[in-house]
Amino acid sequence: MKKFLYPLAFVSVAVLVSCKQTKKTSNELAVNTVEVAQKKENKEEIIDSVLVRKHLYTLASDEMEGRKPGTEGMEKATQYIENEYKRIGLKTFDTLTTYRQNFEYKGIKMSNIIGLLEGKSKKDEFVIVSAHHDHLGMKEDGEGDRIFNGANDDASGVTGVLALAEYFAKNEINERSILFVCFTAEEMGLVGSEYFGKGIDAEKFVAGINLEMIGKQPKTGPKTAWLTGFDKSDFGRIIQKNLEGSGYQLFPDPYPKFQLFLRSDNASLARLGVPSHTFSTTPIDVDADYHKVTDEAETLNMTVLTETVKAVARGTQSIIEGKDTPTRVVME
Repeated sequence: MKKFLYPLAFVSVAVLVSCKQTKKTSNELAVNTVEVAQKKENKEEIIDSVLVRKHLYTLASDEMEGRKPGTEGMEKATQYIENEYKRIGLKTFDTLTTYRQNFEYKGIKMSNIIGLLEGKSKKDEFVIVSAHHDHLGMKEDGEGDRIFNGANDDASGVTGVLALAEYFAKNEINERSILFVCFTAEEMGLVGSEYFGKGIDAEKFVAGINLEMIGKQPKTGPKTAWLTGFDKSDFGRIIQKNLEGSGYQLFPDPYPKFQLFLRSDNASLARLGVPSHTFSTTPIDVDADYHKVTDEAETLNMTVLTETVKAVARGTQSIIEGKDTPTRVVME
């Protein structure tokens, strides 16, 4: 009997050890899989703060002469944005052969600047990321500083558009197509965005992400922003859901009496039913630099600007990926 028991016992021990090893390996794989999934889920949005600073200081420099439509300074700003679109690898939109959508308004030749990042499974559905690249130009006379540099209004927003174009182009997560648009003549009455809106099929536009004055800390505190027209669609609630756990918060517009939902380029698309809203951080009621020559790059908080762009990237991701579709806007 013993002669048979020893080999049998050895086999039993081997089987038990093998089972334990298999179970351990399976558990390790399961743990590793969870860790990988958690790392993927918690991946921080990478926005290059050095590039953010470069964009802002270039667009708000004296060389741009306040970026008034029809001026040499505006042409320089336009060329800078075009070169960045080309470097990032954006395509031209629809029937356009360049990034410029040219038109004339009150005898002034001007252009919106449009770059396309084509989507994958839902490429015929569009999300628009926008800001206006124009400002007030220069004082005609007077001593001292005469340039309305428009750093916060809205070189900060254009900086966000360029940074988000870079981010989404590198990460390739967009199932929907993204249009990156720098509108002209916003300061003249939303002229560029209204012209753009007349030439599109609004039903194909799923959401509008407009960036306006995102370079100063809001009264809601650090790592927060506010959204215009929060109650006009569920766009804002989608953003809030996506920002959970990020340490960043989005609030409804705290200045309803100013009717800001209708005062930036998002309004031109919202009037067509597109859930298009504006992100902002600036305490507009007390901002000392609004529409003044003191709106210089040095007055902005680069951390606020960079963190806000990161939050927009994370907050809008489910829309970009085609997982969430905001409800349409119905204007009263």
